[in-house]
Amino acid sequence: MQVYAIGDIHGHLSLLQAAHDLIARDRAAYGPSDAPIIHIGDLVDRGPDSPGVLRYLREGVARGENWQVLLGNHDRLLLNFIRQPEWHDPGLRPGLTYLHPLIGGRATLQNYGVDARALDDLSLAWAQARALVPQDDLDFIAARPRMIDMGAQLFVHAGVRPGLPLERQSEDDLLWIRDPFLSDPRDHGPLVVHGHTALPRARHYRNRLNIDSSAAYGGPLSAVVLEGRKAWLLTSTGRVELVPA
Repeated sequence: MQVYAIGDIHGHLSLLQAAHDLIARDRAAYGPSDAPIIHIGDLVDRGPDSPGVLRYLREGVARGENWQVLLGNHDRLLLNFIRQPEWHDPGLRPGLTYLHPLIGGRATLQNYGVDARALDDLSLAWAQARALVPQDDLDFIAARPRMIDMGAQLFVHAGVRPGLPLERQSEDDLLWIRDPFLSDPRDHGPLVVHGHTALPRARHYRNRLNIDSSAAYGGPLSAVVLEGRKAWLLTSTGRVELVPA
């Protein structure tokens, strides 16, 4: 079975549209035309148009596109900031909040129209965000799955806790884990396709495939196609096989 996947988007609508264009070309060349597209999460934060990304994906899903969209840690941060602004995500180190400049939430809230001057006042930023972030966007984020099992591949945002069965995986790990997942060479059964840990380019590690190619930091947004455990990066000149390291 052929399946496509797109890495961490981080508010870059134009990159997302370009990734879908590459997939459309690949579908036309190889088929099938309705092969699923899985978005690996982190739809928002840091980029210039997080609302546009959410609207684009939400409208595509609503019209019946064969798209699946995972929840990323940044998506959960936005959702829970609106729900309860003083809540601290256990994945964030002490002292960091959604409004800290390192996180990227300030950019998202400004994308929605929150005044930049309000971002240094938690209650004022929250009040403006509550008024400006559409409930449709929040409902879409809240409904996102935490993992997608396609048999040969398992799609998650960050990774899995090695050695634990899927039914015992925690949401915190699925959204935030790095080590021991990244350093574990064991086979996990399916190929784990993930993002979250930014790299210069998508990379295949035999037991996992990382497709976060640093769009959040000025890098490209990767679109890949998978057949079993084999993967190809989609480029303007066609497929480039991702050979396991």
